[in-house]
Amino acid sequence: MNLHPPRVLSIAGSDSGGGAGIQADLKTMSALGCFGMTAITAITAQNTQGVRAIQALPPALLEQQIDAVVEDIGVDAVKIGMLHDPEVVRAVARAIDRHRLERVVLDPVMVATSGDRLIAQDTVAVLVAELFPRATVITPNLDEAGWFVGHAIADADALEGAAHELRAMGARGVLLKGGHLSGPVLTDLLLDGSGVARWSGERIDTPNTHGTGCTLSSAIACGLARGDTLREAVAAAREYVRAALRASAGWRLGHGHGPLDHGWAQRR
Repeated sequence: MNLHPPRVLSIAGSDSGGGAGIQADLKTMSALGCFGMTAITAITAQNTQGVRAIQALPPALLEQQIDAVVEDIGVDAVKIGMLHDPEVVRAVARAIDRHRLERVVLDPVMVATSGDRLIAQDTVAVLVAELFPRATVITPNLDEAGWFVGHAIADADALEGAAHELRAMGARGVLLKGGHLSGPVLTDLLLDGSGVARWSGERIDTPNTHGTGCTLSSAIACGLARGDTLREAVAAAREYVRAALRASAGWRLGHGHGPLDHGWAQRR
């Protein structure tokens, strides 16, 4: 008998527009049959057109949020999103060690879909040192991955080399997403201890891509919380996100990059 659904904790920022961050994470977790919980790292004032303001919460309060959830409800998997400054990163690393949290998905959110920067420059090195080794998988987009390795990732042929560079920096698993590449067919690549896996699919024509990375990383965490292998979790998460992109393609919410339809799976 299952006494509870899979429990997934999102450690991330709040998106007042509802398309990304904590809000996208909770919608994804609910749609995939998991119980979502949150530890909010920062509050943003944003919509589909951009980020107007960011207010980071104190690291001590962040740790208290994590402690309260883990000590009472329990956590089967963790998704980590926007961590705005070095002390917040260190607070999360301490909490992972203190509670021996496993099955951690790190989405190193550095820039919003609108192009607004969401992370302080001095946070990047701390993120690599403190959280890459503690994560089951990291899921940077190609711009973020390029900043980590110090050069652009120009095409699908460069994905594997960049993934190996990120593994050499301490990441146990690396999922590189091809959405920022040009062309009608997109390739995602996963590199972990068992080797390389690739998935390809046609580009979905939609302006509504806000929160795609948050949604994908949350969906992967849901799969891991259910007991899927990393490859199984990534494959299922990709299908969920692609269907969410297709379902929202006709939406016109806001005047910029609109959100995905997280609820498509519940209506199916």
